[in-house]
Amino acid sequence: MVHHEHTSNSKCLVALTIAGSDSSGGAGIQADLKTFAAHGCYGTSVLTALTAQNTMGVQGVHGVPPEFVEQQIRSVMDDTEVSAIKTGMLFDTKNTLAVAKTLESIFSSHGHVPLVVDPVCVSTSGHILLETDAIETLINELFPLACIITPNLSEAGVLLSRRGFSSKVEKLGEMVQGAKDLLELGSQAVLLKGGHVTVRLSDLETARAEDPSIAVISDDSFSDDVEILRVSERDPNGVDFVVDVLCQIDGGVTLFPRPRLDSTSTHGTGCTLSAAIACELARGRQLLDAVRYATAYTHLGIETAPPIGKGHGPLNHAHPVLLRPLSIRTAGNPHPLTRLCIQSTAVLWKQYVQHDFVRLLGKGTLPRESFLHFIKQDYLYLKYYARAYAMLAAKSHDFALIKSSSDVLLSIITESSMHASFCKQWGVSDEELRTAPESPATTAYGASLIDTGLRGDTMALTMSLAACLLGYGEVGLWLKREASKPGSWVNWESNPYLRWMEDYSGKEYQDAVRIGIESIESRAAADPPSEVRLEEWKSVWERCVRLEKGFWDMAMTLS
Repeated sequence: MVHHEHTSNSKCLVALTIAGSDSSGGAGIQADLKTFAAHGCYGTSVLTALTAQNTMGVQGVHGVPPEFVEQQIRSVMDDTEVSAIKTGMLFDTKNTLAVAKTLESIFSSHGHVPLVVDPVCVSTSGHILLETDAIETLINELFPLACIITPNLSEAGVLLSRRGFSSKVEKLGEMVQGAKDLLELGSQAVLLKGGHVTVRLSDLETARAEDPSIAVISDDSFSDDVEILRVSERDPNGVDFVVDVLCQIDGGVTLFPRPRLDSTSTHGTGCTLSAAIACELARGRQLLDAVRYATAYTHLGIETAPPIGKGHGPLNHAHPVLLRPLSIRTAGNPHPLTRLCIQSTAVLWKQYVQHDFVRLLGKGTLPRESFLHFIKQDYLYLKYYARAYAMLAAKSHDFALIKSSSDVLLSIITESSMHASFCKQWGVSDEELRTAPESPATTAYGASLIDTGLRGDTMALTMSLAACLLGYGEVGLWLKREASKPGSWVNWESNPYLRWMEDYSGKEYQDAVRIGIESIESRAAADPPSEVRLEEWKSVWERCVRLEKGFWDMAMTLS
């Protein structure tokens, strides 16, 4: 989600759209102005054509006289300090030339403004939106003024064929080459939109292997570093992606992959994306970051769009400005609260799940006394943990939530048996295990759980329990992933602690993790938090992650 902060004394950023009107409100000038507002920019507009259209198609187009197009541009730019401009549907040769010559004149006398050119040629329904002879004018006159052009695949094919390049852009490799060829048409950068090409993870890996200089930027990169999220949310090998390809004169090639959405709310996607890029450039972002934020905004606009009309409906342009402290659950982000909590403690989380205790355990070189001290204390801690889950089940008012708490409680009982079994293998009797004195770290953590539960907010208690459940799941998956790498530092075969690693990376425990994550997210979705309440949940989470790290510290120091 994109957030923008404003004060009464902050500079008002002005963005200008030069495009056609869409009577249905989903594309053209209307989509651009909505996008500008969502990004905190004041929107100004120049109309090049009027259309009669709806979600099912374009029924008619009526051009605006070129002299009036020029008059509109000068009227806006003589009066306001425009920070960025985007162009969309320009209708015909005369209007295209009027736009190019007017902007060139203004840029030469008042300085260049970031210009995003969306070379609109054909509507989604196949309606011609730019006269054929205007395409040469677009290439020769307007592209050289642009910092970036944003064609879709159909438009790219039309543009490439005009200069003798191959117009076949049906695969990822062809898209990369097509973007490079389009760069020869005069702009500083090209963003080739790949909404109609299906890409698999193997295709991305092949592209990187063929050209190691290609960069890949995805909003899922955080999940790739957190195994429990990556595994819980989806197997990337089975996901269909759409990929936008950015090619810059001095910045190489960057791919922006996102999971393909099964949605009909795609009317005005290109207009929205180019308008969002213009806003991000107006805000002073470098082009790469501008594209990154704009593609994320557009993707979420599709994902959260309500159905409107009988055909291809519009995006949800307003999603960044809705008063919602926590993002809604979507197919692309099914676990917003879990993600937010882990991201808010990213450094501490890594110190916890990749602690020296874990690393030595993975190598099989953890001192015996450290492991024995740990499993004794962990056995005692599990009693607090089980009581807290029982308290959570007792406080829940829904059978589904009672069941999910009870399911995790049963897995804790199984885990306690695992600890007892471990201890027997290491020469620790049941009697010694039951009578072991509690470490201060164990008492502090256990008391924190019970205290949180007694305060009354079941979600706060849920978050206090999650740090342990999710953290150990992450440790198990992380060690298993590292062990699969060639020449790995993890000793998976002859490790004295192999069973511990197998248990926490195994199906039974990982199923419990998935149940726990679903419980967190379903509770948050059923009762969306206020900003204050969300901060309380994050605070509880942060405290428990810190206590978990302290538990590893305790095991290493034997204090």
